[in-house]
Amino acid sequence: MDGLVQDNDHKGAAFHGNVGAHRVIIAGGGTGGHIFPAIAIANALKRLEPGIEILFVGARGKMEMEKVPEAGYKIVGLDIAGFNRSSLIKNIGLPFKLLKSFFQVRKIMKEFKPQAAIGVGGYSSFPVLRLAMQTGIPGFIHESNSFAGKSNILLGKRATRIFVAARGMKKFFPEQKIMFTGNPIRADIANIRVGREEGLRFFGLDPALKTVLAMGGSLGAKSINEAIAAHIEEFGQNNLQLIWQTGRMFFEKAQQLSSSRKNIWTGSFITGMEYAFAGADLVISRAGAMAIAELCVVKKPVVFVPYPFAAEDHQTVTAQYMVQQNAGLLVKDNEAGEKLVKTVIDLAKDENRQNELKKNIGALAITDADNKIASEVLRVLNAIH
Repeated sequence: MDGLVQDNDHKGAAFHGNVGAHRVIIAGGGTGGHIFPAIAIANALKRLEPGIEILFVGARGKMEMEKVPEAGYKIVGLDIAGFNRSSLIKNIGLPFKLLKSFFQVRKIMKEFKPQAAIGVGGYSSFPVLRLAMQTGIPGFIHESNSFAGKSNILLGKRATRIFVAARGMKKFFPEQKIMFTGNPIRADIANIRVGREEGLRFFGLDPALKTVLAMGGSLGAKSINEAIAAHIEEFGQNNLQLIWQTGRMFFEKAQQLSSSRKNIWTGSFITGMEYAFAGADLVISRAGAMAIAELCVVKKPVVFVPYPFAAEDHQTVTAQYMVQQNAGLLVKDNEAGEKLVKTVIDLAKDENRQNELKKNIGALAITDADNKIASEVLRVLNAIH
């Protein structure tokens, strides 16, 4: 195999070690909300067909290039980027990058010879699924959000099956292709075997204190970070501990603010999320589809701060649905500075409200989405081959 460079120290590793095994490409990434479901699907495919060959395709320089190899899978990076809304001048090279990525995908397809392609969202999904569908390879889409992305809507017309996590998606996709599965979540979160004390010891915190987990998604959340920073002393004043996932951009400032406070752990990214969920009594979170899927499974009382610039403001719509189900509280992004920490402290003091929220969010949990998706992909492949 000349020239297909894998960005995870698999240079020159030949494909097709298992003769007769199915070969599947999984494409996408950019954020944890795309990467972790993709890995969960890959793991489910492996469980159902141990000999299956799986190749990931991502975008160079993005999070997947690190997280996928850590999970034990090969990944190839494309030279691709998305549309930059904040700086139009940065979009000048976009058509060339897109064209280049199609040539790269063509080469990958030729060498790996996939029998199916699964797109989970993110820049690299589009060229992989588009080319797969053009060449007659079954293409599967996983749409994690209640509002479908433009690329997925476009691809949905030719997709073999579209796996969705929300009801009422026929306004975006052909109804006969839709399969409701929910969102696949990480196995270490679906089957947490860590106790609360062990979880808190992982962060060097005190099991005797009530603990808040603040997470703004894998890239951080400005409004959540700024609200915590402005009211940081109030956690200690109310006997609360904080596990604070800041994202890369805010980490330095957060570390300076919290370095002398024993009740606060800060990190740009939490690798052991099962420890964070096990140790947390309450959670502050964005209202992304994957975050909600995980929070339902771990049954935590949550204060949602929806990201207001998501497509069609779908995070706010999702968070409002959770509030209607009495399965979470909502603080608007532009009111976080004023209301977030106070809302969390009030909830921390109200055990009955916490128990109510836990019960209701737990009732919405779906734990077998990865198996549903993997089973359907293999069913289609077995029917063809």
